Amino acid sequence: MGGERAGRGRTAPARVVAYATSGVVLLAGCASMPDSGDVRGVDSTPRLDAQVRVFAMPPSEDASPPQIMQGFLEALTSDDPDYSTARQYLTDEAAKVWKPELSTTVLADGPGAQAGSSGREDAGELSFKLTGDKVATVDAQQAYTADSGPYDQLVHLTRDVKTRQWRIDGVPQGVVMGKSDFQRNYMSVSKYYFASNTAGAGGADEGGLPMAVADPVYVRSHVEPTTQMVRSLLGGPTNWLDPAVRSSFPTGTELRKDAGPLTTDDQGRLTVPLNDKAADVGTRRCEEMAAQLLFTLRNLSPAVDEVELRAAGKKLCSLTQEATKTVADRGSLNHPDYLYFIDEEHRLVRIVAGGNATRPEPVPGALGEGTARLRSVAVARDERAAAGVAFDGKSLYVGSLAPGGSLGEPVLTSAGKSEDDRLTAPSWDAYGGLWVADQDPGNARLLLLEEGGGEPLEVRTPGLDGRIQAVRVAADGVRVALVVAKGDRRSLMIGRIERDGPDGQERTTGEQPTVTVVELRPATPELEKVTAMSWTGDSRLVVVGREEGGVEQMRYVEVDGSIPEVPQPAALTGVKAVTASPDEQVPLVAYSVDGIVRLPSGAQWQKVTEGTAPVYPG
Repeated sequence: MGGERAGRGRTAPARVVAYATSGVVLLAGCASMPDSGDVRGVDSTPRLDAQVRVFAMPPSEDASPPQIMQGFLEALTSDDPDYSTARQYLTDEAAKVWKPELSTTVLADGPGAQAGSSGREDAGELSFKLTGDKVATVDAQQAYTADSGPYDQLVHLTRDVKTRQWRIDGVPQGVVMGKSDFQRNYMSVSKYYFASNTAGAGGADEGGLPMAVADPVYVRSHVEPTTQMVRSLLGGPTNWLDPAVRSSFPTGTELRKDAGPLTTDDQGRLTVPLNDKAADVGTRRCEEMAAQLLFTLRNLSPAVDEVELRAAGKKLCSLTQEATKTVADRGSLNHPDYLYFIDEEHRLVRIVAGGNATRPEPVPGALGEGTARLRSVAVARDERAAAGVAFDGKSLYVGSLAPGGSLGEPVLTSAGKSEDDRLTAPSWDAYGGLWVADQDPGNARLLLLEEGGGEPLEVRTPGLDGRIQAVRVAADGVRVALVVAKGDRRSLMIGRIERDGPDGQERTTGEQPTVTVVELRPATPELEKVTAMSWTGDSRLVVVGREEGGVEQMRYVEVDGSIPEVPQPAALTGVKAVTASPDEQVPLVAYSVDGIVRLPSGAQWQKVTEGTAPVYPG
């Protein structure tokens, strides 16, 4: 290592790759390990087809320290379910205490290996330093967090005095791999829980359907992903989301101990055997449990069309994907009727969402009549009301989208001296609340108008460092996206919405709630200046911005800061606003130098008409 020379010049395969082709599995050498010469960094595997499986090779009896080191690192990137081959590179004691499931560290490239300062091969021990540049970490809950900075960990090898074989006896907990290996080994999947603590907001506690909330995690894509996701769902939400959601599964619910890998039958039905903790749930609660599973497994392959839950030797309930709409609400299942925007006369107009129409019509009511000249708008999710900020940014109006509705006085005004120091575009949450930020430097604040009116409630924002310039509330009402300006930087931050305080205490009728946005975290840390953003899907946003010294770009990002493995939007020049629906089948729409444009699936940007400030409901 690092100048040490050993062995007799042979090479040995570090991994084999299995190619699934028409049901035939072929094995081929994937990499070679030198047993002499200088030690090189362990390169990340090139991107491979999704059907390709990579399996690790165990160490040979006379493996040299370089072969042991490289073979172990290669084994970390294989599709071995329990890392059993990787453990063969460790001493018995090290294998017992090593816990690969604790974390995954993702590096820009594969980890480099350098000889440490202690130990000699002729003395039967060597140490090596693993180095690289961190990109992200995945924790024990499978939650992804963007990361940066140097990676620097020591690995120690020893030679058994009896067998004379080299093995690793000191290894960092977790696993480490390069970005391309991570992208091949892992996939992002959202598990689903229900919004909690929504008293007075029109949630399930008032007779409505519970609102499903996506909790994205990363699982190993070739290691029984269905079973992994069910276990992850039963294990509970990730720490960041946990205070704002609940699970319908009783505490302590797990898969039955003798449950094998979960697979669907030829009708797309998945039977899930649970332990006795779930044996006494009622039908309604059982259906909510089934809905959580169906939402979670919806995008896995093979598709799950129906879930049957069993416990204590009996069937508890079953539910189909189609029937989930009667059990729970979910943002991406709600298809908008119209796309809304402001025409050249500063009126609120609309066209059919997802259609080919290009001739807008004014909305019913005062906002479509031009009573107030508008610069930005938001439409309630039920499309019965809308809010508009006046052209000078000073006043916020709310009006009904029904014929004959009057506008009335503004529900909010800003004292900002310039147009850029006044009200942002508004946003409606899932419970009829209207959110907007006042950018007045002397009184900058985030405000919530419950049911679109009444006394504005100032939302607490502990930890906010900067001034809010854009607000978008997720369809689930639990998360909010904020563009926060500080100096020349405009960052996209995701916060968790907590109502009635972090302890969840109830309030009496008529008492104004406490609403707080907590644990703000960056969603696009590499972007220096975010200029537009919108929610799309249950846990994804579309963002327009640029990196330091770079050009403007549009991209999809997950709420955890990861980049989804989906085609990115086609390039578009001069984007000033963008909107997307939680229903991913509805085209992306933007306001650019060309006016209102849309991006149909599989096509290029197409001009719709002249106008500004396009929005889907929300």
